[in-house]
Amino acid sequence: MKKEDYHAGKQKKGLFHFIFPVEYDFEAMLIAQAEKTLECVNTLMEWLQRTPLEEPRLLQQLESNVDAMRYEMEERLLASFSTPFDRQDIYSLSRQMDYIVNYSYEIAREMHAFKVQPDDAICSMTQALLQGTRCMAAGVKVMSKDKKRVEDLIRSARSSMHTIDDLYIHSMADLFQSDNAMDAIRKREVYHHLRDAGRALRATVDLLHHAVVGLS
Repeated sequence: MKKEDYHAGKQKKGLFHFIFPVEYDFEAMLIAQAEKTLECVNTLMEWLQRTPLEEPRLLQQLESNVDAMRYEMEERLLASFSTPFDRQDIYSLSRQMDYIVNYSYEIAREMHAFKVQPDDAICSMTQALLQGTRCMAAGVKVMSKDKKRVEDLIRSARSSMHTIDDLYIHSMADLFQSDNAMDAIRKREVYHHLRDAGRALRATVDLLHHAVVGLS
């Protein structure tokens, strides 16, 4: 791109935002939701460490809080003429973070209902999910400020996602060797939701990467 074309583009963008300013701080809203998502996964990890497992009321409350944040985001996206980056990216990033929270609550809810005790596989997959979510939340926080830092955090988050996939496969293989069929069926549901949470994290990180590229 020629230097004069670059400056003309910058001036045009500046004029557009002067005429149609961004009404809401969507980036701050995404940061708040990312932090709440991290809090939820951390709460799941702490909940697993308390036995016997109690009813996951705090996780239920956190899920409701994140739902409210996402609904507010959607309402403001509909009402807003201008956004700091692609409208679909904002919506999808918020939605995928919400899936992480949904699965975290469902994991605890099913474990409590099915009387599944935390084993090494559940705790290890949850720990990997927590580490990946921590990287994702940190990336959202600096998404418009430090592209290099975001890229490093995305790589770390993806490493955690690979860990979840590996743990899931090995844990399921061990489960199939179990002599207790009912216990295996119950644990399979929990393992499956942990993998789903990892996939939601993967989608969130991919969207974060796409949004950061769009901001460049």
